[in-house]
Amino acid sequence: MKNNYSEMINELTDKELIRHLYLTQIILLVLSLGLSLFLFEGFTYWQQFNLVDIHIVTIGLSAGLMVVIIDFLFTKWLPSSYYDDGGLNERIFRHQSVFHIFVMTLFVAFSEEMLFRGIIQTKMGLILSCIIFAVVHYRYLFNWFLFINIVLLSFLIGFIFAWTDNLAVTIVMHFVIDFFSGIQIKWKNTNKD
Repeated sequence: MKNNYSEMINELTDKELIRHLYLTQIILLVLSLGLSLFLFEGFTYWQQFNLVDIHIVTIGLSAGLMVVIIDFLFTKWLPSSYYDDGGLNERIFRHQSVFHIFVMTLFVAFSEEMLFRGIIQTKMGLILSCIIFAVVHYRYLFNWFLFINIVLLSFLIGFIFAWTDNLAVTIVMHFVIDFFSGIQIKWKNTNKD
């Protein structure tokens, strides 16, 4: 199964990978919006967003930065094989501009948090949302360290959503983690060339 996945990914160009990334995020976003109409009364789904909440900075931003720092230290201390996702993240981020990484990771954070925290966790609970989140990040299933990492990260983000009851907090946290991971990959590859 891993070989089939790797072969499929290797057949795609970097541009096609980016296109697939955006397409999957659009699907998640449309799914979230559609489900919100059926699972929430009126505009109650949108009450999960509070853009003037201080927790966006004190919890979302700081927790995201904490995860980035811990992850950065792990990349320095652990063998590179622990972070091997088949090269997908590297292919996605290595040649992108900082602005494109910003836009891409913001879109990913927004669409994924709308579905996984805003819909699935709210309606089905933290554990199920974490399991589905991990399975959707399919490439991490083949590396025990990345799989544990994504499950723990999903639980942390889910816990923070349960604590703050604000999707804006988890979107910021998710964005900070993805953005700085993308920048780290870009920087690593720039220094390699």
